[in-house]
Amino acid sequence: MPVAARDYYEALGVPRGASSEEIRGAYRKLARRYHPDVNKDADAEERFQEVSEAYEVLSDPEKRERYDRLGPNWRGGGSGPGGQGFGGFDDVEVEFGEGTGFGEYSDLFEGLFGGSRRRAPRPRRGPDLEAELELSLEEAANGGKRWVSLAGERSYEVTIPPGVRDGQRIRLAGEGAQGNGGGPGGDLFLRVRLRQHPRLRLDGDDLYTDLPVSPWEAALGETVELMTLNSRAQVKVPAGSSCGRRLRLRGEGYPRGGGHRGDLYATVKIVVPEKLSRAERKAFKELAEVSKFDPRASR
Repeated sequence: MPVAARDYYEALGVPRGASSEEIRGAYRKLARRYHPDVNKDADAEERFQEVSEAYEVLSDPEKRERYDRLGPNWRGGGSGPGGQGFGGFDDVEVEFGEGTGFGEYSDLFEGLFGGSRRRAPRPRRGPDLEAELELSLEEAANGGKRWVSLAGERSYEVTIPPGVRDGQRIRLAGEGAQGNGGGPGGDLFLRVRLRQHPRLRLDGDDLYTDLPVSPWEAALGETVELMTLNSRAQVKVPAGSSCGRRLRLRGEGYPRGGGHRGDLYATVKIVVPEKLSRAERKAFKELAEVSKFDPRASR
């Protein structure tokens, strides 16, 4: 239904010198009164369109200046404000909020219509969550599937990639917080924390450990057994090895991808008996008498 030609100031019930705040306040009041979802009178829709068009013009400083100067012919082409009906309002976003729409008063309309105007919430993805996943060095190196319980609430079957690193995150798609309005859930990220190993230290792709040997093994040389990350290995200790000598075991380190591994470095650590038997004491005394070795000679 076309809007009747009427003075815009009169339509809003404000004087021609009204401020922007007065125009906005008058529009809000009239729009709420004549909105077709609120007012079922026969002329309610026509009055709503009338006040909406009036507000569209008077809330825009440039349009208002032209209207004040040219009156009904402000648009050009000689047609008055009623000549274009409601079409001139097509590109206007009507608001009851800080701008010009119904967002601020949505609760008002929902209360009046029993929720009939409630918009379906826009589907939104849920936020991501993060938790810590503590692993032993062996578990992290070997990878595989593992059941994990978080905060005693839910259990997840987690696939741990072989060679996962401290601080690396494992993503469980869709296991985060629930989405809104039917949106998908977020993701759950498990941040890996490696427990300290009692024997091994990880540095890059390589592992480091101590290799305890007896004084005679270090002096005479010997093949000794060493525990690696997943098995036992035989290590040749060269004769004349001193504390701190580093022995390298290729490929016995940490997984680096592509089926390759770093190396394992074993540092010789000479260990003497805390208590000597009579025979051991005698043997050490005899060695001390015959040996000319001075470990401090080079210092």
